[in-house]
Amino acid sequence: MKTLFKDSPWLFETKFDVVGHHISIAGIAAFVACLLIGLAISSVLQGAFARGLLARMRIDPNLANIITSLLSLLAFLGLLVLGVGFAGIPIPWTARVPGVGLSTEQIMSLVIWVVAAIWLSSAIKNFILKHFLSQSGMDRSLQYTLSQVTGYVALALGLVIAVQNAGINLSALAVFAGAAGVGLGLGLQTIASNFISGLLILAERPIKIGDRITVDGMTGQVQEIRVRATTVVNNDNIAVIIPNSRIIGATVTNWSYGSPAVRLHFPVVVAYGSDVEKVKQAMLEAAAEHPAVLKTPVPSVVLDGFAENLINFELIAWSEQMSNHPQHLRSDLNFGIERRLREWGVGKFKRAEG
Repeated sequence: MKTLFKDSPWLFETKFDVVGHHISIAGIAAFVACLLIGLAISSVLQGAFARGLLARMRIDPNLANIITSLLSLLAFLGLLVLGVGFAGIPIPWTARVPGVGLSTEQIMSLVIWVVAAIWLSSAIKNFILKHFLSQSGMDRSLQYTLSQVTGYVALALGLVIAVQNAGINLSALAVFAGAAGVGLGLGLQTIASNFISGLLILAERPIKIGDRITVDGMTGQVQEIRVRATTVVNNDNIAVIIPNSRIIGATVTNWSYGSPAVRLHFPVVVAYGSDVEKVKQAMLEAAAEHPAVLKTPVPSVVLDGFAENLINFELIAWSEQMSNHPQHLRSDLNFGIERRLREWGVGKFKRAEG
């Protein structure tokens, strides 16, 4: 390289001394160049192109984020060590990094093995789901959970193999794992409870994907059941993440359990002196003309009782769409009942005399 810059010998003259190593302007420039290249490659690996490539490989988005982060770390670390060597401070790849206890070679090998383990676990999960579970006839949520558990097991085994092949002695981690296990045991109680609750939900199947449920006053459609939490989309199209332990411990109303048909009650009050037969006929006609009301069972009207100045009626009808658009259905039927009452001459209520 010096021959290329023979007219500029000052580039290679010692300008700084760092821990006994002579640093030149050319060395600093090479270090900065490697640093910038490392940052650029890291940015590309964490960009949309790399994530899109992993998405086309059907890798879970969360795992894809981990892979891109590890690869960007690997690229930056490699070019950083290379740049420091070009600057005039050679770092052996086998030298241990202070405070870490691992050499640069071990760190880079560990990153490569971890990336391979993550990719392989994702591939195994997708393969099991596509070629075995999808043809088993099991519920979709159960298929998804079994594939997730398989992926977690494969990932755990892959990480153990990655640590061993990186030259890290697992026995050295035993003491740390024991000490950390005590502290994590208390902190992971909630996670463990949610995980076990998720398995119970999938085994007993009180709810499944597509069901409409009410939990603690919140109503929505079950979109996803994972091992830790269940995703429910409410009437405002907002996804609510509910921990599985909350579903197991709370009273859950499942509108779709068994049959999607539910019975609806529409109270109507009229003044004394109204023709009760006309009221009954108007309410039945309003129910019959609405497409969401089932013909079987047949809608019915009951005279529910008498108030001080009013007569209480109730329309009883069945529908399979109540769980999807409850407010719209009630509103439509109420409008229909009001219109039919006016057509039958019961639109103006008068207080009964005497």
